[in-house]
Formats: sequence, structure tokens, C-alpha cells
Amino acid sequence: MDPTTPRTDAVPVVLDGSPLSIADLARVARATLTRPVRVEIAPAAMARVAASRAVVQRALESGKAVYGLNTGFGSLSRVRIDHSRACELQRNIIRSHAAGVGEHLPREVSRALMVVLAASLARGASGVRPETLERVVAYINHHIDPAIPSRGSVGASGDLAPLAHAALTLLGEGEIWHNGRIEPAAWATRSFGFDPLQLEEKEGLALLNGTHMMCAIGALLCHDFRTAFGAALSAAAMAIDAAKATDRFLDSRIHDWRRQPGQVEVAARLRGQLAGSAILPSHAVDDPRVQDPYSLRCTPQVLGAALDAFRFVEGAVERELGAVTDNPLVFAAGAGAGDGNTAGDIVSGGNFHGMPLAIPLDLLAIACSHVAGISERRTFWVVSGFDQFAGHRPYLATDPGVDSGLMIAQYSAAACVNEIATLSNPASVTNIPTSAGIEDYNSFGSTSALKAMRCVSLMRSVVAIELLVMAEALETHRPLKSGAGVEQAHAVVRSLVPRLDRDRAPSPDIRAIEGLIASGAFGGA
Repeated sequence: MDPTTPRTDAVPVVLDGSPLSIADLARVARATLTRPVRVEIAPAAMARVAASRAVVQRALESGKAVYGLNTGFGSLSRVRIDHSRACELQRNIIRSHAAGVGEHLPREVSRALMVVLAASLARGASGVRPETLERVVAYINHHIDPAIPSRGSVGASGDLAPLAHAALTLLGEGEIWHNGRIEPAAWATRSFGFDPLQLEEKEGLALLNGTHMMCAIGALLCHDFRTAFGAALSAAAMAIDAAKATDRFLDSRIHDWRRQPGQVEVAARLRGQLAGSAILPSHAVDDPRVQDPYSLRCTPQVLGAALDAFRFVEGAVERELGAVTDNPLVFAAGAGAGDGNTAGDIVSGGNFHGMPLAIPLDLLAIACSHVAGISERRTFWVVSGFDQFAGHRPYLATDPGVDSGLMIAQYSAAACVNEIATLSNPASVTNIPTSAGIEDYNSFGSTSALKAMRCVSLMRSVVAIELLVMAEALETHRPLKSGAGVEQAHAVVRSLVPRLDRDRAPSPDIRAIEGLIASGAFGGA
């Protein structure tokens, strides 16, 4: 059986050598059999792959020792490997490096990893055969998604262990996701008519060497942070009117003098959401409060700083989505071979090192800590009932004492914030050497990615709790309405979560709002 890709009416993602977009990667990673997104390889990309493979073939014919082609790996790079054992070497590097432990990566991360791998190979600097790239893409399109243990990468010589588990499935070995379960990969090779892939020189290393796991996670996190940040802005705007705060601290002159772009943007967006509010002028006269708490008054400064940090992270990820992080790199003639070498060139380097992503991903966790932290403080301020001028019953309870209202929702937000704070300790600042010391400075960017993945999820939960609380608090001020943007956000919450008339379990409401945030219902960063 000649494997063919499933038909789909969705706009395909074409691998043509240009950088993947975060949106396209998320589309493929989160596609399903019922809502597929096809990946295709552009003819020009296939031509580049063939040209780089020709460089590998000429190097092999020369008889010279070239790392990754006819030598061992890492500290074993001085061991020469005869051509008769080349396939065995490539197969063995995959088997031996599949040493991951821990829970499996989510299926969407495995899919994203495969797409990042395919896009990198399609740039024609890795020296693989065209049929190897085609097999990777066929697996993506058939939803043959590797089951990859989440721990094992030190984020320097590529994400070796996770990528080895992914590559193992191309050999008909290892495990895959199927119907929500983990099954042996061998059934896929039989069911879809794929013979186990026979790797040749350089190919095993090309499949393992790269930052593809941390890049895939980073891209999905950028997509998810963006939607959560949009919801955080809506929640903050709702909180200003829910707490009957002033909007004077949003005056553009204040923020223009600080000169921080994120702060200026956040203040402007909050002003926009509150525009037309009838609640703001209702307490403009004879309000005894001189200033609001920092969690309200300093929202532009805190969220603005987080937004600036996120945009740095997003830029790093976007650049990585156009990179080749293999080693050695193969330069075909006329494609950066250098020195006028018409036969092409093969050059060893360190593009597999994860530090360009490790530091940004550590920063993303810190950004999450502040978006969530200030959100929880606003939630606490409103549910506590401290500010009598705001007119809220303790915990927004219908009958305080008999009812506890949203008391414990704030506890949950506090627990999430504490966990994020714990996870915000950077992984990239600690080094542990590997491979008998030849790999003596590692990034641990994969740990940064896994921590950030948890932080973004927890941040979403904290913001969902604030939206739940502020939607309820706004009801206290009826019939007065807030600005159009705030009222739209309130309506989004109420589309799934009814008003709290008496105590009920808040957990299903929080989950429902989390789903709304993930869908982008509150906009983005």
C-alpha cells in the first residue's frame, strides 16, 4: 500500500522552508481526525532536501571522517564507522537515546514536535533523504502521533531523548497515541502499510538533533498565553468597575511618561473597555477613597511588563520556527556553502543548544506569575468585602454565613499562584555536564518549557476565577452598566455561567470559563 494523506478541506500548511507561524503550528497540533489539517511539502523544499543529500553522498564517497556521517556521537565521535554498519549506527542511536521517563507529553505537543521537525528538515540543511522527510509528514497527516515521555532532555544536544522516542516510531518501534490510549507503534506500520524506515548515514542524528520539543511547547504556549492575557485584560477592566475604583490612573499622560510600550498599551486597552461606563461617574463625587490598591492602580505597570516580556518570548519562538537546529549542517552549493565550494559543505556547530529558548521560556513563567498574582489580589480585594464603599457582601454570598459564596474560589486562585511562583525559579541557570564532559554546558530549556506549560495552564485558571468573581460583583451595581467592552466580557461569562443565587460548586463554572479563555472568546494579547 502506498501511504497517502487523508483528504481535508482545511487550508493546508505548506513546508516551503519559510518559518512556521505559531497559528499554523497550533492548527496542525490541535487538529483531529474529524477536523484535519493537512501538511504538504513544497516542490522547492524537496529539491533543497535532495541537493543537501547529494552533498552527504559526495562526502561519504570521499572517505573522510565527518561527524554524524561515519563517526560515533558525542564523546564517541573519534570512533570511525564503516559504511557497512552505517544503518545499524543510525538505528542504534535512536534506540539507545530513547531513554525518557515520566508522564507522556500531551498528544498535541507530540504533533507539534513532529511538525517543527518536518519544517526543519524541509529547509534542506540536514542532509536527510527526501523519503525520510515524506515519512515524517505522512505520520503527521495520518495522526500517527508518538507517545513521548516528558523528561530526559537537557536541552543542549537537541531534545535527544524526546526526539528519539518520536523517531523510534518511524522504525515501527516505540509507542503512539491511538483513541486516547498509548499503543505499540508496530500496529501503525501494519495498518497504514508503512514499512519500517531504513535510515542511512546522518539521518538518525538529523532526527534527534534539534530544539524541536522546547520549540513546539514554546509555540503552543505563546498561542495560549496570548488568549489568557486577553482574558486577563478583560478581568482587570471588569474589576475596576466591580470594585468601584477610579479610572484616573489610566490617564494616558501617566503612561506616556513611563515610556514602556506594554504599559502604554494595557492602559489604553483598559480605557477602551471601560469607555461609556455608567458605574465610573456614579461614585465620582464624595468618594472618600484617595487611592485604589496596587492590584487595581498598578495594573498597567504590572500587566504591561508581562506583555513586554511575552513579546520577547514570542519573538524568540518565531525565530526558532524558521531555524535549523541540527548538527552538522549541510550546505548545498549555492546555498551558503561558503568559500566558493561548488561541491557543498558540511559544518559542525552548536545550533542544537537550547539557550536561545531556555531563557525566554524561563521568562514566560515569570510573566505568568505576575499576570496570575495581580489577578488573585484583585479577586481577594472584591470577595473580602473590606471596601464597604464598593457595596459587596462578604464573598459575594447571597446570605453570608449560611452561604459561603465564592470564598474558596479565591483559595484556589491563591494555590495556583503559589504553584506558579514555585515553578518560576529558572531552570536555565543550573548546568549539569553530560556525555563524559564533551557536552559540558547544557541549557535545560526542556525543563523551562515543561514548567512554563504548567504555569500558563495555572494562570488561565486564576484569570478564570477572577472573571467568575467580577461577573458576579458587577451584578451588585445593576441597573448601572459598565463600558461596552466590559459588558461584552460579562456577557461571554454569562453565556455559560449563570448568576450565583445560592451556593453551588464553583469548579464547573471555573472550568467553563477556562474553556472560553482557551477558545479566544476574550480576545488576545
